[in-house]
Amino acid sequence: MSTQTVLYIVVFLAVAGLVLGIGLWVTRDDRLDKRLSRMGEDSVPLDTKAEKAGANWHATVTKVAAPMAWLSTPKEGWETSDFRVRFMQAGLRGPGWPVILFGAKTFLTLLLPGLLILVNSVSAGSAPVRLTLFVLLLLAAIGYYIPNVVLLMMTRSRKLELQEALPDAIDLMTVCVEAGLGLDAALVRAGSEMALRSQALAEELKLVELEMRVGSTRDAALRSLALRTGVEDIATFVSVIQQSAHFGTNVADSLRTLSDTMRDHRQIRAEEAAAKIPVKMLFPLVFFIFPSLFVVLLGPAMIKIFRILLPVLSGSGG
Repeated sequence: MSTQTVLYIVVFLAVAGLVLGIGLWVTRDDRLDKRLSRMGEDSVPLDTKAEKAGANWHATVTKVAAPMAWLSTPKEGWETSDFRVRFMQAGLRGPGWPVILFGAKTFLTLLLPGLLILVNSVSAGSAPVRLTLFVLLLLAAIGYYIPNVVLLMMTRSRKLELQEALPDAIDLMTVCVEAGLGLDAALVRAGSEMALRSQALAEELKLVELEMRVGSTRDAALRSLALRTGVEDIATFVSVIQQSAHFGTNVADSLRTLSDTMRDHRQIRAEEAAAKIPVKMLFPLVFFIFPSLFVVLLGPAMIKIFRILLPVLSGSGG
């Protein structure tokens, strides 16, 4: 085996290992490890050391972002608008999160154009003035809307987690109600047990319990739950409980039927996602994989054809 062949093999293995490592790192899922670590603990309180450290970090970032936040903060009325509801649906309930968001909008709006100006000042060539102004405005707009996109992604991720964990919580409440517990006690029990399945849903049910403890009615607490989450399945769950209490029907039967319906909907959503995979794979295949295959398969043949035909054609033309 020649040295060139060995070198090709080493390069191939290095590139394959790098691609495999990047793929495993991107697609990693540590939810199982988190669940196992939580199961080893005696309890899963909401107020942990990690959350205390996060609160300290949150306070520090809020202080830093406060001087810049006033440039992007709306004038009046945003606290009672739909924009405030987005923070609740994303799980950001602290008073400092709006300050951090608006501070990030101001910081990125000034940072990205500043980086472009710095690069232009360092580089030797000079771009046209109109093009530079257009790119500066484009970067400022991108920096201004990046925090909104991040907030939207966090909201969608949390809604998906709540939607996926809700049927399990309803099954647990059904078992508790059939065992003789009241609906309020079943909500409390489900909130304590669902921490192993979904921390977000456990926190929401814990807030429902706290609202009922301070004197709020069950209907008001459940309506607040539907407003905070913004998940359609949770709104349906709240409606089913309210109608069962109003008409005097069996709550366990209603919850069991609702849980089966939600599982059917989840299966339908999974089938829809699977049906969309061929369409989503079409563009990467056409623009990335097929050109590479053509180059690898037809490249050597085309090179040989040009090497043979070009001298023949040039000789016959002479």
